[in-house]
Amino acid sequence: MPQAITKVAVNWITSLEQAISRRNRDQLRALFSDDSHWRNICGISWSFATISGGDRLVDELLRRCCEVGACGFELAPERHAPRMNTVAGDEVVEAVLKFQTNIGSCVGVVRFQQSAGNNSGLPKAWSLMTAIESIKGANTGSEPSPDELNHERSTTKTNWLDRRQFEQSYTDREPNVLIVGGGHAGITSAVELKQLGIDALIVDGMKRIGDNWRLRYHSLKLHNVTAVNHLPYMPFPETFPRYIPKDKVANWLESYVDHMDLNYWTKTRFEGATYDEASGRWTATLKQPGGKKRRVLPAHIIMATSISTTPSLPNIPTLGAYDGKVLHSSNFPGGEAWNGKHAVVFGTGTSGHDIAQELYANGAKVTMVQRSPTLIVNVEPSAQLYDGSYLDETKRTEDLDLFNTSVPMPLIRENHKIITRKVRELDKSILDGLERVGFELEFGEEGTGWPLKYRTRGGGYYFNAGCSELIAEQKIDLIQYRNIETFMSDGLQMQDGSAVPADLVVLATGYKGPSYVTQELFGDDVAERVGEVWNVNSETQELNNMWMRTRQPGLWFTGGSFSQCRIYSKYLARQIMAVEQGLLAK
Repeated sequence: MPQAITKVAVNWITSLEQAISRRNRDQLRALFSDDSHWRNICGISWSFATISGGDRLVDELLRRCCEVGACGFELAPERHAPRMNTVAGDEVVEAVLKFQTNIGSCVGVVRFQQSAGNNSGLPKAWSLMTAIESIKGANTGSEPSPDELNHERSTTKTNWLDRRQFEQSYTDREPNVLIVGGGHAGITSAVELKQLGIDALIVDGMKRIGDNWRLRYHSLKLHNVTAVNHLPYMPFPETFPRYIPKDKVANWLESYVDHMDLNYWTKTRFEGATYDEASGRWTATLKQPGGKKRRVLPAHIIMATSISTTPSLPNIPTLGAYDGKVLHSSNFPGGEAWNGKHAVVFGTGTSGHDIAQELYANGAKVTMVQRSPTLIVNVEPSAQLYDGSYLDETKRTEDLDLFNTSVPMPLIRENHKIITRKVRELDKSILDGLERVGFELEFGEEGTGWPLKYRTRGGGYYFNAGCSELIAEQKIDLIQYRNIETFMSDGLQMQDGSAVPADLVVLATGYKGPSYVTQELFGDDVAERVGEVWNVNSETQELNNMWMRTRQPGLWFTGGSFSQCRIYSKYLARQIMAVEQGLLAK
């Protein structure tokens, strides 16, 4: 079977090479099914886009291949041997290919349905993904510097620490890239830029690297398994727990920055920037400790402030009448101080559940307020099924990333519908228990589960780590927002006349999106020029303005999960390098 699969893949890729080299549209069209999809990640052209439909796909593929001189398509068995897999319920053959363009080296994944073939006996491709691997002449960061090869120990020379401190001071130069936000999104961008020899400075307002995790509520852990969350070039040790606690995440980020020699300024707030078209550089204002202002002139700014940055504080009528403590979930330090007290948590997403559970564990009497139906999925095993391929410890993370990014959005949707149906069966007991106490459930757009909810709105779900059982068993009370009559000085008055006392109100009401931050820091004109950031674009079938050029020259965005940042920071860095080399317009 492996030899037969390999032969099928080689024959198809050979035919692809022939059709493109001959510019033979009919021959190329015969290689794709009518419902095929091509996802391009800066491979053939610098776009992030998915094109669906055989005719449109082939026309665009052939045109762009001719523009960039795409050639030399061949199997890449060194990346991964062709294999059988099940995607969106269909048995498929998957194969990795490689090719060249006038820009550099590229890689791709082609996927065939077993049942689809053409008159020549070749299968028809169901999906194709193409992605940039390396740019011609690019510094990969793998060559040792002259200093690394110098073993002289003269006391008149500076040592490594001296040079690192001087490099980070930026007293002799401007950073080429300014990265705003020092969490995993900013850090992964910086390390990929460093690999290409591009000078990047990370700035973050926290006192210590990792504080964006370290200072969050006491019981927080990552909700997906460690294997999904590795950082580039330095994966988590095998000794790490299956779900990493927040303080361990924070400490790892801090050590990662040190080991990777990344330039990082803590206690530094980005106050905004203006762009000069003539020079092609930003004037960015940074506020440092003691109120000192510093201006830097980067060519590029990467906003890595997360898709969940600015707390969303909805207008809750009569909240002003309440005299107790009100906190947004982002400012909730832990539940220790609330033993024996009454707490009301507005919101039934992940933060709302986690905070309610922590308050309960610390002896508080907790009431949750549900404002809208919420998707609930057990952490084990259900939530992990959507990332199931990463649990295969026999495969490299780089190869798993390649196969996962090769699945276009239409197939992801179908795949997730199948998984969500299975998840609802696995979780039936707790879902039924929640509905019995009045908890309102939903399962994502057309039953696609939590990952697409994350891509569209960044929330609206909870990975159940025990709080759902507390609600179902009525150890944590539940009320619906629509049944609240008014706030009182000491709690809530319900429409049925009952009262809910509250010493603490926690607003787990989510965050404003990146577009709000863009407007606040760059002004209305830039925000309007960029447009929406995050959420799936119906035309390109990709996230809006993430990891790609925006309509504002020199302004880029990154964010999302650990795996998203690991995967896509590589492509963001290569686009910036292409701009620097004049291969790509800003």
